[in-house]
Amino acid sequence: QVRLVESGGGLVQAGGSLRLSCAASGDIFSIKNMGWYRQAPGKQRELVAQIRSGATPTYADSVKGRCTISRDNAKNTVNLQMNSLKPEDTAVYFCNALVASGGSSVYRNYWGQGTQVTVSS
Repeated sequence: QVRLVESGGGLVQAGGSLRLSCAASGDIFSIKNMGWYRQAPGKQRELVAQIRSGATPTYADSVKGRCTISRDNAKNTVNLQMNSLKPEDTAVYFCNALVASGGSSVYRNYWGQGTQVTVSS
């Protein structure tokens, strides 16, 4: 079993910054993708940013230039630095990882429990 634990959410004023962190633990053989999604009330969950080992990160258009995703493969962690936050960034942010366990080549999708980010105007 694999567990993803997020931290770093909170309340911030518009224009402020937050840094989200996520640590993966458990039976981890290999992690392909790590990323962040968000879900605002009444809306579908959407990709914010994703990073794959050795590849260029991808970002939602709505956060390009304001967010930076980084990953530490040795620690199985992924961070999301969010700057110039806007009220429309308010959502629950979920960590996501595609993980193979037990020496298998089969990757499974895992989610964290989510961390609330609230941006006040």
